[in-house]
Amino acid sequence: MKIKEGFMLREMCGDYIVLAESLELIDFNKLIHLNESAVYLWQGVEGREFDADVLAGLLVDKYGIGQEQAFSDATSL
Repeated sequence: MKIKEGFMLREMCGDYIVLAESLELIDFNKLIHLNESAVYLWQGVEGREFDADVLAGLLVDKYGIGQEQAFSDATSL
């Protein structure tokens, strides 16, 4: 997987949102609000290929949870 080009993470008034900044994404009319964990994962994989194992590894490193729980959370994301 890879974050689609044109989607950007922005901080607004203390909250983090994802928005489309490309004309080819003009039909995308939503803002996606991310919690702290989602922001951490976004920043950890931005600009590179990743899979659920990479996301799980980031969760284990940040929160010290078990690999099985981290993988389950990553795949549900």
